[in-house]
Order: sequence, then structure tokens, then C-alpha cells
Amino acid sequence: MIHDSIASCIGQTPLVALKRLFPSPKQEVIAKLEFLNPGGSVKDRPARFIIEQGLKDGHITAQTHLIESSSGNLGIALAMVSRIYGLTFTCVVDPKIALTNLRILKQLQANIEMVTTPDDQNGYLKTRIKRVHELLESIPASQWINQYANQLNWQAHYWSTGSEICDQLDRAPDCLVIAVSTTGTILGLARRLREKYPRLRVIAVDAVGSVIFGAPAGPRDIPGIGASRAPELLCKDEIDEVICVNDYEALQGCRDLVMREGIFAGGSSGSVVAALHKLLPTFPPSYRVITLFPDRGDRYLDTIYDDTWAAARRVAALPTRGVLR
Repeated sequence: MIHDSIASCIGQTPLVALKRLFPSPKQEVIAKLEFLNPGGSVKDRPARFIIEQGLKDGHITAQTHLIESSSGNLGIALAMVSRIYGLTFTCVVDPKIALTNLRILKQLQANIEMVTTPDDQNGYLKTRIKRVHELLESIPASQWINQYANQLNWQAHYWSTGSEICDQLDRAPDCLVIAVSTTGTILGLARRLREKYPRLRVIAVDAVGSVIFGAPAGPRDIPGIGASRAPELLCKDEIDEVICVNDYEALQGCRDLVMREGIFAGGSSGSVVAALHKLLPTFPPSYRVITLFPDRGDRYLDTIYDDTWAAARRVAALPTRGVLR
């Protein structure tokens, strides 16, 4: 098959059974490897879906200047798809963005707006959104993607990611475990998979320090998981349970994943692995879990996979098991 563009290569990522990391003969953990999308993350899907739907209905035109607040992955995905359709894109980022992500954005010709003032919860999300609104007022024909409230975000996962999983699985899963930030991925997957598997249990993995589900705000440095405000897309009725992991546990999860499975993934994937280490002992002896690894690890060589950076997070959090490897 010859694709028309890099955008048409998005999707059809594989499922992998994590038999080395979770070797129980009856408890099965299956991960969808979303970091194998061409832009390197699960965010390729909503980026393509939102832009193409906008072009189709006329909401986005050749003159539209797209703007988004992003910690990296959606920004890269939007910049990539914008190149295909000749659109101008500005990404509002903050100092916690991985240096590699920032360089990728620049190579994709995205305009960069860096905010440096923390918000009232010592994060940057609210500050980034404030800057987005300022840009909307000053840039003609500008449009905010708004991944936190855009219904096309979760719909992208309903129609693509969720449908693919339904087609790929040979039998029903018992549980869906997904890291959350905008909550678009978990919402789209939960709604699609429950149509086929109505007894599916849905568990959200959030970061310690995130306020998505009403927990106290606190410091956190792992990108792609958690938020300093509850996103408009949040639908608690679709989520049965929430489990939180701290930065140190997420780092351990990343190291476990690459050492045992050879899967080099980002911090949100490590958070999922850490959550599964806690969850599996509470599940029935025979149980099938489906999860998703959002992005790849090479973008975090200067942070998550850097021993000095990791050691600082070890001091800041009390580990629940083992030592950092």
C-alpha cells in the first residue's frame, strides 16, 4: 500500500502482550503501542481528526492560524498535520517541555510561545491557556484547538483507536487501564469498547499532584499525565476507579518496561506500568487487561531516562517498591 501522506499513516498500531513484565499465566496485560504512530504518540489521532474534520466542514480554511497549548505530543502532531495541509500553527509551551520535543516542533516549522510564569497551583497549564487567549485576540483568523474541551478529541479515539482495539482483540477484556490528562483518550475508548464489551471496567491512572479528580494540587514533573485543572471533557460516569502514581513510581515503571519488554516509552506509559503493579494483585486470578502506551521514550532522554534527573525525583517521593534501576 502506498499512502498519500504521512497523515494517512496514522493508526493501525499493534497490540502486544506484556508476558515478561507481568508473567502470571492467567492474568493477561495487553498494550496498544501508540508511540508507533508516525508523529510518535497517540496524539496523532486527534490532531488528524480535528484538522481534517475542520477542513471538511469549513471550520478550518487555508487562512486559519491554529493555536494550541501542549506539553509536547499534541503540539508535534498538530505541527506535522499542519505541514501536510499548509496551515500555520502556534504551540504554547512551558519550561517543563522536553528539549527534544521543543526541537521537533521547531523543525516542523511551528511557531513557539513559551510561558515562564507558574499558575496558582505551581504548574503552567492555566498560564498557557491565558497566553492562548491573548494570542486569539492578536492574531487574525486564529483558532484554538482546545484539546481539553474539543469533542472531536474523544471522538477521534472512539472512531479510530477504540474501533481498532475491538477489531484486534480475539476475546473480551475485563478491564481498561488508561493514563489521563485531557481525558479524551479514556472517554473515547470507554464508550467504544463498552458498546462491544458492556461489562468492561474502566480505571484511570492519574498523577499525584493532579487535580483532575479533586485531589490536592502538588508538584509533578512527568509530562502527559495529570492536569492542574479538571478538563471540560471529563466524564466521571465513564470511569469506575482512579489510581494515582507519583513521579518516582512512573520512573520505575519506565525502567521496568524497557528492561523487561524492550519497550522504550514515555512517562505516562511508566505511570500505567506502576499502576498495574498495584492493581494486578487486587484483580481475580483470571483477568484480562487492555492498556495503551501513549508516546515513545527517546524524547525524554534528558529527563525521565537521565539518572541525575531521576535521582532528584527519588528524593522528592517515597517509593512504594524497589529501587530505581
